[in-house]
Amino acid sequence: MTLFGIRTSPRGRRHGLLAALAAGGLAMAGLSAAGPLSLTASAAAAAVPATAGDVTGFSRSGNTFTVTTSSGAKARVVIARADVFRLWLSPDGTFTHDPAGSDLAVTTDFGPVSAGWTDAGSHYRITTGSLNIRVHKSPLTFSVYRADNTSLVWAESRPTTWTANRTTQYLTRGTDEQFYGTGLRLGEWALRDKTVPVAVDNKWRENGNASPAPFYMSTNGYGAMRNTWAPGSYGFGAPTALTHDEKRFDAWYFTGDSPKAVLDGYTDVSGKPFLAPLWGLELGNADCFNASNPDYQGDHRRPRHQTTPDVVGYADDARAADMPSGWFLPNDGYGCGYTAPLEQTVDALRARGFRTGLWTSTGLADIAREVGSAGSRAVKTDVAWIGSGYAYAFRGVQQAVDGIEKNSDARRFVWTVDGWAGTQRNAVVWTGDTYGTWDDMRWHVPAIAGAGLSGLNYVAGDVDGIFGGSPRTYTRDLQWKAFTPVFMTMSGWGATNPSPGYQDKQPWRFDEPYRSINRKYLQLKMRLMPYLYTMSRTAHETGVPTTRAMVLEYPDDPVARGNLTSGQFMAGDSFLVAPVVSDTAVRDGIHLPAGTWTDYWTGKTYAGPGRLDGYRAPLDTLPLFVKGGAIVPMWPQMNHTGEKPVSTLTYDIHPRGASSFSLYEDDGLTRAHQSGAYARQQVEVTAPAAGPGTVTVSVGASVGDYAGKPAARGYEFTLHVASAPGRVTSDGAVLTRLTSKAAYDAAATGWYFDPADRGGVLWVKSGTKSGPFTVTATGTTVPAADPVPAVPARPSAP
Repeated sequence: MTLFGIRTSPRGRRHGLLAALAAGGLAMAGLSAAGPLSLTASAAAAAVPATAGDVTGFSRSGNTFTVTTSSGAKARVVIARADVFRLWLSPDGTFTHDPAGSDLAVTTDFGPVSAGWTDAGSHYRITTGSLNIRVHKSPLTFSVYRADNTSLVWAESRPTTWTANRTTQYLTRGTDEQFYGTGLRLGEWALRDKTVPVAVDNKWRENGNASPAPFYMSTNGYGAMRNTWAPGSYGFGAPTALTHDEKRFDAWYFTGDSPKAVLDGYTDVSGKPFLAPLWGLELGNADCFNASNPDYQGDHRRPRHQTTPDVVGYADDARAADMPSGWFLPNDGYGCGYTAPLEQTVDALRARGFRTGLWTSTGLADIAREVGSAGSRAVKTDVAWIGSGYAYAFRGVQQAVDGIEKNSDARRFVWTVDGWAGTQRNAVVWTGDTYGTWDDMRWHVPAIAGAGLSGLNYVAGDVDGIFGGSPRTYTRDLQWKAFTPVFMTMSGWGATNPSPGYQDKQPWRFDEPYRSINRKYLQLKMRLMPYLYTMSRTAHETGVPTTRAMVLEYPDDPVARGNLTSGQFMAGDSFLVAPVVSDTAVRDGIHLPAGTWTDYWTGKTYAGPGRLDGYRAPLDTLPLFVKGGAIVPMWPQMNHTGEKPVSTLTYDIHPRGASSFSLYEDDGLTRAHQSGAYARQQVEVTAPAAGPGTVTVSVGASVGDYAGKPAARGYEFTLHVASAPGRVTSDGAVLTRLTSKAAYDAAATGWYFDPADRGGVLWVKSGTKSGPFTVTATGTTVPAADPVPAVPARPSAP
């Protein structure tokens, strides 16, 4: 839960409280309580925009270039790296007012950088190894070109303007230029021709922003972060108008040859996404389990929710239902609190494979004891505390991070609304109090995928929302969210389930067939944990999120660049997920980019690019496709991290040409990885691009060390091929062909080909290995791919 303390009329209370929160929080930040872009009629009439005028001087000190103007305003260009710079325009000519300080731009010193400048007549030209920054003299405007000085990155169409409380930059817009970013925007992620609020509103409805970020990027190969706490609005029209409610302009620019490169630069400056503990990727559940507390504002009669240890009964239910899940927030309710001693509950949950976290609406006064003594390992902030947003919320999240990491060796695991640029380094952001409806599910898909275009790796919405819901919407919502890094259910506020007195949204609380379908996807996620964890490490190192809008993987695909693909996403680099977000058993409009794509469930292979219509998707089937060449590490089936040792690691492989994967592993719990306690294993596969040939899998040694790393382990491979090989070898030694799957399962080594399993699967056991080895399948065939109809390109479509 986030805000509602009175079950009978939650929405009425929210708006009154939010008004007070907004006014108080904006006052703390020195902002107008009227909200972004609001002026009274008299103020608007008096607010005549000013500009800098003409350039009157240009000077250099180190890699800082200062421009003076006829109005007395000054501008600074600070070169941080050949591809990163800061542009700061001060209307009063001073550079002392810097409200964000180093909160957003945490790393700005990248070592020596070569830069120069020349007077080119109509403009000054600042040069780096990557860029040419033009300072146009009359009037002062800026433009940026690539190193060739002819390829435009961005250009101001008119001078930046300001009033007493608002500054706007105006940019030309390219013919087919597309824009992305602005944080956790609740809706479509391709922003051309849209005006997007970069402001907190805590309404959590479509086209709002649950965690705004003053960052955007363009298909011209750049991104920009306004270095401010002020709310704003970005209009991606022609011209593009970028406004914040303050009398200053301050922005960092990041350039690159792809959206991934831009995200890398942005997160180099604003901070890389944090690396969550392994258990944080498992399903969580929040509810109040202390309803007997007189201060609790909900129903005091709730069965099985009277004192905090009652949550242990729900943990037992999950395990009895063979339903993977990993953590609880047992005090999620206004006035709920928890029953002392908290250690009793934490220990009992830990014994069942669950971690414990705490929700807070009032701050973190007891976090040192709750983390250090009781063993709590997560914090969920509430809008009643941090709902004023901006700097106040940002610093509240930092307090939660510090509370965990200064009182334990654990990693941060904080959930919040009202994030900002830089929140990716500290917290999971989620979509707030939403509804279990098909329509809410529809806009959640692009919202969660699109947030990754602002460097947010951990993004979630409550499974089936917090309010309403149904077995069918729950099952469909859980399916696709199982392919995102983190997810959570929020009980206590939805439809009656499973009987009067309960509003439970745990996946095991539904009747069949829903329960079994929920289990199927939770079990699949647990098997995919090493893959998803590696993708999270990729985000931690590069800023590229696990949940990827199609444009991130296919920036040159004109269909993938726009909202025609906003209803699907890539889960890492191998899975294409196309959620079903209406009450139907047929999915239309699935865009398959160039390459081959194999239906995860049937093994049918398609050749893109093209549009797939009429895909059969009954309730138990999530449209899911695997990219040709995929190498996917998988654990044995388990219900929580650590339930059993990973004595055998499986690599699920779709051979096609040459491909590789670098598995990341560490202890999954502590911050020791920050000091180098982790291991990598490189796997390389070569195969025919089409037709018959040899498939070779080269598995490298696991390089590195961490607490609990096995000295050796068994390996299994599932190779998706169309025909049985003539022979299979491991390091040249011929492996035995088994005549049945049962014989294969009982053997320590060997292989078995099943032509009826998803179009053909070659099962191979290599035995226990402690070093590098190679498996070769000779005389097999990669699956044939059927073309799908092409889609007419609409590159400028929003």
